[in-house]
Amino acid sequence: MSVVRRMLIDFPVTAAVILAAMVLCGTTVQSFAETQTTGAPAKPAPGGREYHVATSGDDARDGTAAQPLRTIQAAADRAQPGDVITVHEGVYRERIDPPRGGTSDQRRIVYQAAPGDKVVIKGSEPVTGWEKVGHDTWKVTLPDSFFGDFNPFKDVIRGDWFNPKGRVHHTGAVYLNGHWLTEAAKLDDVLKPAGKNPLWFTQAGPAGNDSDKDDDGAKTTIIWAQFPGVDPNKENVEINARQAVFYPSEPGCDYITVRGFTLEQAATPWAPPTAEQIGLIGTHWSKGWVIENNTIRYSVCTGVTLGKYGDEWDNRAQSAKGYVGTINRALENGWSKENIGHHVVRGNHISHCEQAGIVGSLGPVFSTIVGNEIHDIHVRHLFTGAEMAGIKLHGAIDTLVAFNHIHHTYRGIWLDWMAQGARVLGNRLHDNGRGFDLFLEVNHGPMMIDNNLFLSERNLLDWSQGGAFAHNLFTGRIAPRPERRRETPYHKPHSTEVAGLHNIPGGDHRFYNNIFAGGSGLAPYDKAAFPMQMAGNLFLGGARPAKAETDAAVLPEAAPNVKLVETPEGLVLEITLDKSWLPKNRPLVTTELLGKTRIAGLPFKQPDGTPYRLRKSETPLPGPFAEPWPDGRQTLKVWPPAGPSPE
Repeated sequence: MSVVRRMLIDFPVTAAVILAAMVLCGTTVQSFAETQTTGAPAKPAPGGREYHVATSGDDARDGTAAQPLRTIQAAADRAQPGDVITVHEGVYRERIDPPRGGTSDQRRIVYQAAPGDKVVIKGSEPVTGWEKVGHDTWKVTLPDSFFGDFNPFKDVIRGDWFNPKGRVHHTGAVYLNGHWLTEAAKLDDVLKPAGKNPLWFTQAGPAGNDSDKDDDGAKTTIIWAQFPGVDPNKENVEINARQAVFYPSEPGCDYITVRGFTLEQAATPWAPPTAEQIGLIGTHWSKGWVIENNTIRYSVCTGVTLGKYGDEWDNRAQSAKGYVGTINRALENGWSKENIGHHVVRGNHISHCEQAGIVGSLGPVFSTIVGNEIHDIHVRHLFTGAEMAGIKLHGAIDTLVAFNHIHHTYRGIWLDWMAQGARVLGNRLHDNGRGFDLFLEVNHGPMMIDNNLFLSERNLLDWSQGGAFAHNLFTGRIAPRPERRRETPYHKPHSTEVAGLHNIPGGDHRFYNNIFAGGSGLAPYDKAAFPMQMAGNLFLGGARPAKAETDAAVLPEAAPNVKLVETPEGLVLEITLDKSWLPKNRPLVTTELLGKTRIAGLPFKQPDGTPYRLRKSETPLPGPFAEPWPDGRQTLKVWPPAGPSPE
């Protein structure tokens, strides 16, 4: 019977253990000190105060524990830098629009759920008054005043790189007992008996029309929905009523913490890189947010946005040239290391978003995205286009994407444009769809991709150059291709300042000490334009090396039999390994070994300028496994995180 062993990347998502894992992987503690968290409730900074919010409260009160406020927005309106807002048990149906943020990491404004309390903030409203139409179909007619100044059922999804597949899609949604129904393309589909996925439909158009007025001439919204086997007037039926749940309407609200909530059911718009990106929760062109330990789910387009500001060019720049213009305007509008980014998104459970779990254009620079579970992203395929992934970032300069569990998405991680200095570390990716576990699009490097589990049928879609891939486990297809048409930016070291533009002939990658357990291996890189560096890789079960690796360890008959298994303790990886399979040449991966990228001319260094050293041993083992090398059939914990106590 196999023993559950530990992988190098198998650590709990707590400060001490994250930092310990980074030390083992060659990352200095100082580089990521901002990831520290105790998990204890925040206290006001010196001179600050704590506001309490409860469903039994009143916004006319003073917000003390004995006299709580009723809405979170009322507390947000009062809070000043250094203050804490503690929200107590209950469901809150509101959109929080913080009018200000903190002034520094020491004087931030903290929004937190009270310890042990389940606090749910919803962008939806309950709806009753449904009338039976026939079969499983019911209908409700609502006055437009129900929605106030924003009606999701008259808000059509549109934008750059969006493809509606020849039909209309709204940001509205209908939920039965917490789970959403699917918007139908036409009314006839909803009037039929319900199938596997119950449907809804609205007659209201994007701006309303004479056919959706009631007898008094007032504007109305009519919704048909299928509720198989239940009476919707006796169940929990909700519909989207707000565009976001937690999102500042003005940019520049810095140093905000949002912790411990369930945030759900928002009518979010399409969020391309050329427009303001409004998410269920979003930072809106700011600095220093911490979004941690939340459940974020059921967003029509996006869950978390680390995005840009809006301007007159929104959704009018759908081209590479247009996005270069977006970048140049952003530089004129404060896009710099001093002003933007440095966000921490950690320990969240993000699901059921039809565009992306986490998305960001220009705003995610110098950020840390760590320890999140992300799944059920763009799995319904109602519309298409670009921007669909568990994590989709434009401009991930010096950004860390680490220890995340990403599965059942269209695409796992997508780093698109300017991922210079980015590190993709210790992520677990599996059961992702046609779009690959990792897509690197038109980047010039340096980028570090190390200690990851790539376990889907398609692992790497590579339209970039200048990457270092070390100590990963690949089980599926790798597909490189050049991208000669588009010229995209590279930057000065650890900066947003553009140093130049170049296309992607392809190549200039380094592959060291990886395990390829099936799939295509590295043979597709034989046609790379720029020279490649490869050594210490292990090729099993038919995976083939590239010609550039002359001393590769190739065992076509070896059967690693990689398998993911659900157990009472969580998700585990089963794999067979043998000490006799070890490659003889296993170089220590360091900044010196990796050299400089061809286009940007930069070394592989961490954001604080310290060099990389990925292992302690001078002859490290391939793959992401902790020493000593496993021998025989192994069972390795994948999720939830587990490992040594932070004490």
